[in-house]
Amino acid sequence: MKSQISNKEIWSIALPIMLGNMAQTIINFTDTAFLGHLGVIALGASMLAGLFYFVFTTIAAGFAVGIQIIVARRFGEKNHERIGIIFGHGSLFVLILGAILFSVLYFFSDHLLLWLIDSQNIYEASLDYIKYRQFGIIFVCFNFLYRALYVGISNTKVITYSTIVMAIVNIILDYCLIFGNLGLPAMGIGGAAIASLCAEVSAFIFFTLYSHITLRKRGFNLFKVHKLESGLMRRILKISTPTMIQRLFSFSVWFIFFVLIEKMGETATGISSITRSIYMILITPCFAFSTTTNTLVSRIIGEGETNQVFSTISKVLKNSLLCTIPIVVFVAAFPTQIAGIYTDDMDFAKLVVPSILMICSGTIFQCIGNAYFEAVSGTGNTTAALYLEAVILVIYILFIMAMTHLTTRVEWVWSAEILYGALLGIICYLYMKFAKWDKNCV
Repeated sequence: MKSQISNKEIWSIALPIMLGNMAQTIINFTDTAFLGHLGVIALGASMLAGLFYFVFTTIAAGFAVGIQIIVARRFGEKNHERIGIIFGHGSLFVLILGAILFSVLYFFSDHLLLWLIDSQNIYEASLDYIKYRQFGIIFVCFNFLYRALYVGISNTKVITYSTIVMAIVNIILDYCLIFGNLGLPAMGIGGAAIASLCAEVSAFIFFTLYSHITLRKRGFNLFKVHKLESGLMRRILKISTPTMIQRLFSFSVWFIFFVLIEKMGETATGISSITRSIYMILITPCFAFSTTTNTLVSRIIGEGETNQVFSTISKVLKNSLLCTIPIVVFVAAFPTQIAGIYTDDMDFAKLVVPSILMICSGTIFQCIGNAYFEAVSGTGNTTAALYLEAVILVIYILFIMAMTHLTTRVEWVWSAEILYGALLGIICYLYMKFAKWDKNCV
């Protein structure tokens, strides 16, 4: 019988994922910090256009979760030679998906953004952002696939390396292209988009080279031509389709959250842009440990040790809170100073403080909710995960709509994050407690 998962093993998986998740967080932070000095229009446009872009990428992220679950299960079974075949089938799907998503962005972004955004200033700045950023979507899709591979085989340190590459590229190009330093043109929000595009391409190149050098001869059958197996592809899609729908639905609701805030005015949009950037930093450990829960639950089931699932979830959650709470306390202690990083206007920074304090509370609830939600996905029953979150998201969006009509204080709209995390934790815990999840085959 295999011994229980140790704290050291949990951190060995979670820490590199945490650093890897920092990739988009760092991009968002540097973009927001630089653009905040250009005013609320640039802040609001980068937030809305960036979220609009990521609505499309979440489809690939959802597919990658399905690949991660299957890879982790095969890894737990010691069936390593199937991992490269699974990755190859995933690559074919991601290539086709990326081409479709790029086509939609290229031909329809202007019409969709015009329909969604009220402010003409924010709309025009958003178009300036999307016209460059859209070219990175195929690379982002493959980056999600590579991350799923490395999380699935519990070799997550490469994600840290890719994050460092992305961060360096993005920070340097933001500095150069937003304000026109080092002899390059001052492009404002368009420069931020180009910097993010180049960061995504650099991560893809790094992942590909690293994988070719380190994994090609390790028995995973990577970078070989495999015969297309219709049965395997159907199995991958059976697992991945619910996660694709779930991620698309979830992030679309998140995007609607900010569209509704945009209708409260440009100041509310600017406040929420800064709040979102800080929130992404706060919940980075939460997402890392939640992903760890997913892969460990799938691996434990593959090893035949279903009796260890609940104790593992609890242990991962304790580590998640241990990592998150000190960060939350620090942010709650210095909210004005942290908001001041994003803007020179200290009066505006003070307007952000109530929303910062609200997300500090929301972060704790998100840690609990996401841990149990990812445990549900890790069992392989991604359809159940989809249905469970769909119910919660309906309540979430109705609450947001009510708040945007009942109050002009944007921090009360952000209280929706507390509601979402609490409901997610309760419902998914009850599922894990009473459902027959140990019968699922992947």
